[in-house]
Amino acid sequence: MFDELRFSLSLGSDNHSGVHPKIFAAMMQANRGHAHAYGMDEVSRLTEQEFKRVFGPDVEAHYVFTGTAANVLSLAPLMRGFEAVICSQVAHLHLDECGAPEKFLGGKLWTVPTEDGRITPAQCEEILERRGDQHYSQPKVVCLTQPTELGVCYTLEELREWRRWTKEKNLMLHIDGARIANAAVHLKTDLKALTADIGVDCVSFGGTKNGLLGAEVVLLFSKQAKEGFKFHRKQAMQLPSKSRFLAAQFYAYLKDDLWREIATHVTVTAGELSARLKDFPEIKQPLKVQSNGLFVCLPKEWINPLKEKFFFYIWDHQIGMCRWMISFDWTKKQSDELIESIREVRKCFPVK
Repeated sequence: MFDELRFSLSLGSDNHSGVHPKIFAAMMQANRGHAHAYGMDEVSRLTEQEFKRVFGPDVEAHYVFTGTAANVLSLAPLMRGFEAVICSQVAHLHLDECGAPEKFLGGKLWTVPTEDGRITPAQCEEILERRGDQHYSQPKVVCLTQPTELGVCYTLEELREWRRWTKEKNLMLHIDGARIANAAVHLKTDLKALTADIGVDCVSFGGTKNGLLGAEVVLLFSKQAKEGFKFHRKQAMQLPSKSRFLAAQFYAYLKDDLWREIATHVTVTAGELSARLKDFPEIKQPLKVQSNGLFVCLPKEWINPLKEKFFFYIWDHQIGMCRWMISFDWTKKQSDELIESIREVRKCFPVK
């Protein structure tokens, strides 16, 4: 039906990829007969067991369709309209949700400056100084992105310090984990160690960026995070009806640690590509490569010719920094082709 269409690989986003074959196979296996809706089916029951195996017995998993919904709904039980979320100034919650947190939660986002997406408790002390002042939005939640939007990971020690500080300050802790599987691989740990063992309240656990199809999940750990969540989800129009198809995807993703297989591939591939780029002194890499993203500063003349062959986004126009995202289906062959394209562009546009 679509044989005439050309679907070329892209560095633009891990949202651009297709569906992992094992994930698609799981959906096909679930696509027979009839099953109860709204999470009351056998596939959802089996997947619930997998979530508890991977994240611990106290976790609750609630499916939604988009990352925006996962982020915003995670916060819904944690805060009231006069309260605020502390996050980095480059957080997806702040820059890429089109104001959804403010619109649907009624609260405020307090942003903190950052160089690599990470923020520290010390930076947030000033935000707490006017607690109790009726003219001031009251800080209630800290949102950390793991790994950050710039591909850098918080260490386990940094996360533990955040949990200690937030408890001391009576704040809730949310993790935007759209790519948290990559962080687990980079830190040589597991998903439970990055979530339940830290004591986080809730996590937006990514699916779509990791080879799933329109499937995200909100993971709830604390009593307050779980309170009334199912009603928030329904009101937000995010309660899946044929939920067995979302559950089947996460079952395949968690079962036999497919999540680790995918995360290992993309992080190792990104690291190998980063190392090969060192052969080109004209290309600067100002950030560590700790996930599946490379941030590269290219000579201005190189950007458009390279984009024609491998689409990508310009992250910072002023310094020519571009973002290259590695997806689960990116291969060494594509990396070889990219390196060859760089060599060709270098010949056409030598940097003086």
